[in-house]
Amino acid sequence: MRRFPSSTIETFIRAVFVAAGSEPHEARIVASHLVEASLMGHDSHGVIRVSKYVDWLKAGQVRPNRHARIVSDRGALVVVDGDFGFGQVIGKEAMEIAAERGASHGVATVAIRNAGHLGRVGAWPQMLAERGLASIHFVNTSGFGILVAPFGGADRRLSANPIAAGVPIKGGRPIILDIATSAIAEGKIQVARNKGEELPPGLVLDGHGRPTTDPEVFYAKPPGAILPFGGHKGSGLSFFCEILAGSLTGGHASNPRSPTAERLVNNMLSLAFDPGAFGDADAFVDDVIRLVTWVKASPPISPNGKVLLPGEMEENVRCERVANGLPIDDATWRALSATAASLGVSAPMG
Repeated sequence: MRRFPSSTIETFIRAVFVAAGSEPHEARIVASHLVEASLMGHDSHGVIRVSKYVDWLKAGQVRPNRHARIVSDRGALVVVDGDFGFGQVIGKEAMEIAAERGASHGVATVAIRNAGHLGRVGAWPQMLAERGLASIHFVNTSGFGILVAPFGGADRRLSANPIAAGVPIKGGRPIILDIATSAIAEGKIQVARNKGEELPPGLVLDGHGRPTTDPEVFYAKPPGAILPFGGHKGSGLSFFCEILAGSLTGGHASNPRSPTAERLVNNMLSLAFDPGAFGDADAFVDDVIRLVTWVKASPPISPNGKVLLPGEMEENVRCERVANGLPIDDATWRALSATAASLGVSAPMG
């Protein structure tokens, strides 16, 4: 395990993407997003993704230097096509539209189809919360990302299908929910595999539908499947992510026969709300703060425990990693260094 200042890794990753064909603006956005994900403890959506992204670029599965293209505009409802560009860029541009339309109309619906991997989905409600908007987001991965068994099933039929939401807090950190409807993100299985660690029980099935804690078995032939969180509840939410993010946006639900099944494609349906459009914005803020105070006042279940709101675990990890450096496991570092070397970029010493 190595630790680096986050600025060092961000500069390095930016150079990798420039060498891979991204314009500097795109490389900066992607690198910043990946490093921020790792800082917040979402290692599965952080720097571990760099080598895979470059592989997708080389294979033409992700296209460099693309932008969110509006294909339908009804004022408060906008549909954008990502043209298979980097999801970090497409997502940012789509949220700029959502922020502008939400401020103009009070509410805004922005649908993204055909984007590359959107990365840490919590970044999108956070961006809107910083603009004063509450929001909720549904995401799916059409075709290439089928990983999750439905409730009662033994093989892969659904994608990990995250849901994120956010609300602004006047004078404080926005409250951000960022969860997958799967019991674990696939990237976290990869992280465990890289570290040579077992998975907790109850998360993954092997290729024969049997429970396993071995991350290697998940990648064997036949491949394993991730379970939905909360049994039928997570499976039901995942099913509707497929419909809302996939079918409704025109980006397609998970299916090996979908038009985008041969590449990783993220689709997202985002709903943004201006609290002031619903009445008294100050009353909204006060009511949320009362809720926060009420919930946080619950007696901790353990003597040294704390009541945590959505996003507080990530913020605690971020503070530790900013102070002590960004940890990168040896397998991820070897892959990242090899990818950089193949593009003529030198890795920093660590």
